[in-house]
Amino acid sequence: MTDFGDRIMRWYRTSRRDLPWRHTRDPYTIWVSEVILQQTKVDQGLGYFLRFTGRFPDVQSLASASGQEVLAVWKGLGYYSRARNMHAAAGMVVSEYQGIFPETYDKLIKLKGIGKYTAAAVASISGGEPVPVVDGNVIRVFSRLFGIEEVAGSGRSFKRVAEKSLQYIHREDPGTYNQAVMEFGALFCKPGRPDCPNCIFSDECFAFLNGKVEQLPVKRPEIPRKTRWFNYIFAVTAQGDVVMQQRRDRDIWENLWELPLVESGHLLDPGELEASGLWKQLDPYNACKAVLLSDAKHILSHRIIYARFYKISGILNMHLQSGSNYKLIPVDQLKYLPVSRLMDRFFQDQVY
Repeated sequence: MTDFGDRIMRWYRTSRRDLPWRHTRDPYTIWVSEVILQQTKVDQGLGYFLRFTGRFPDVQSLASASGQEVLAVWKGLGYYSRARNMHAAAGMVVSEYQGIFPETYDKLIKLKGIGKYTAAAVASISGGEPVPVVDGNVIRVFSRLFGIEEVAGSGRSFKRVAEKSLQYIHREDPGTYNQAVMEFGALFCKPGRPDCPNCIFSDECFAFLNGKVEQLPVKRPEIPRKTRWFNYIFAVTAQGDVVMQQRRDRDIWENLWELPLVESGHLLDPGELEASGLWKQLDPYNACKAVLLSDAKHILSHRIIYARFYKISGILNMHLQSGSNYKLIPVDQLKYLPVSRLMDRFFQDQVY
């Protein structure tokens, strides 16, 4: 197939979605959109993109913000390490490139958190550099179309797809070409139920002609998820403040805020929770009771979290000692804290 690039770019010009980051070549804006879209679908990510760029319209405003403020704006997207990396990368741009966001692949790849995919996307769309983008959509399109049977996500798969895409990339407009392939994978050559009979490449597609649409790309074996059990305590003081803590260990949700937590090998019943050291710390006079509020299941990439939320029933009179990991947060300020999606859903049900 010699005209793949021309054909898919013609399709893109008539079928692409109208999205705000497609009306600019500003590398900062494109970078933000690409990081957000790595972890969420376009219809869900659009609101987050508008919120993020509304608060941080340029790299200088992002670099000068506090880490907690960046996490708070990112709240709900998950993968908070990406927000921390973006903040660090913005600082590098300000300090090393005088606040001018780089447009070349070689400079972009050196920034914190920017990998091959993001560097290629920004360099091609903003800088016009003919570097092929390889993401899940691109791998799916090329694996099916050209019969690439390497395990998706493997180094060999990336290399073969990148080499094949480089054969077709438009040298004068590589950004449009890359976006066209990604858009085709997102809208047409979908993971499930692709519209093969109406595909512009159906007469030449290896997977369609050989009955391998469901088998390609070859999926990587799933990594077993570890199960964890979190028992949270919703403790409100007599003054109307909520007891919160910030996760410090190098673990999921690092630096995010949460309610006091007892992690155990199962979800605790009220008696078990009241016998824990944490409960005694919060209620040293044994004046309150544990009241079950809700249970939740939260699935992460490598974790399944079973969470149980309790409320301390009674008037909690506590004074935090200096150096305590716990902080008293007014109820009306909870919405501004960077918290996990699990915690945010609980607060939406119980507080907001």
